[in-house]
Amino acid sequence: DPKEVLFKFMVKFFPVDPGHLREELTRYLFTLQIKKDLALGRLPCSDKSAALLVSHLLQSSPRSLTHALPVSPDEQHLATHRYLPNQEYLDNKIMHYHRRHGGKTQAESDVQLLDVARKLEMYGIRPHPASDGEGMQINLAVTHMGGLVLRGNTKINTFNWSKIRKLSFKRKHFLIKLHANIAALCKDTLEFTMASRDACKAFWKTCVEYHAFFRLSEEPKSKPKALLCSKGSSFRYSGRTQRQLLEHGRKAKMKSLPFERKHYTSRYDERQCRSSPDLLTDVSKQV
Repeated sequence: DPKEVLFKFMVKFFPVDPGHLREELTRYLFTLQIKKDLALGRLPCSDKSAALLVSHLLQSSPRSLTHALPVSPDEQHLATHRYLPNQEYLDNKIMHYHRRHGGKTQAESDVQLLDVARKLEMYGIRPHPASDGEGMQINLAVTHMGGLVLRGNTKINTFNWSKIRKLSFKRKHFLIKLHANIAALCKDTLEFTMASRDACKAFWKTCVEYHAFFRLSEEPKSKPKALLCSKGSSFRYSGRTQRQLLEHGRKAKMKSLPFERKHYTSRYDERQCRSSPDLLTDVSKQV
């Protein structure tokens, strides 16, 4: 079912610049992901940015095709659809921005929404709870440029791929081993503790995928399996890298397939969308 595919769609890799997304359908799928993240409070941002994002979502929704309608139907739509956990505090601000978008097409609104989203501090970041060597509660995350250590929404340490020699895990301990020239300034191995071995392994696998997708020029080749037994995980990223996809897009001369946007009932869990004025601005207070 096409609509089920759209609502179950989950972005694994957020492009550094969504402007590289050439197909309107692809950009639309990424806007659906941004829409879902906003509704579930997974994209922390200021009230101004949140209102601006929702104003573009409102403009790109199927019901916004007729721009000659008065403002009241838009306000009615906003009152019956949940885009933000703290939406009732921002309705006026959302409509203020939305009135500026009159005449914009759905595709144009998608482009502008993605441009706003990519500039957010937490764009494409999925925090993973952990603790450092001193027992301080922090979050680990991985992006196109490397690993991050966060306290709340604040980045307290950044490890570019060029600094990292190896990423590994042992039970529920996640290890970052640095190159010798970097280790001279600090410890050569940084250790973080996560909730469980499964959580640690899942984050490690995400790091492996991110490194391969953004850093490598081509898909890594799988190593032959040992006949009897092997030590450690043999997990490898499977699929084309970002570079391969961009080269394919430049060489391919495929016609864009038209698609029709239809309005479907939101599938977001209303229990996860309860109002909280602090939810978008202070992730450290989230459960």
